[in-house]
Amino acid sequence: MKFNTNVGSLDRALRILVGMALFVLSYLGYLGGFGWLGVAVGGILLITAVFSFCPIYGILGVKTSPKE
Repeated sequence: MKFNTNVGSLDRALRILVGMALFVLSYLGYLGGFGWLGVAVGGILLITAVFSFCPIYGILGVKTSPKE
């Protein structure tokens, strides 16, 4: 299955930054009982950054990557 890239460089960098921040905040206990949510959202952000594909962007027709 081939996914078209729809996440640009700046978008990827922000997803990595926010995803890692959520992991760290969850690990340190700053999110309290919602730590699991921080890990889940952080994981989704990191996965979409690694693959440069966001399924929600695909559904909505949004594309932050440069035109091919």
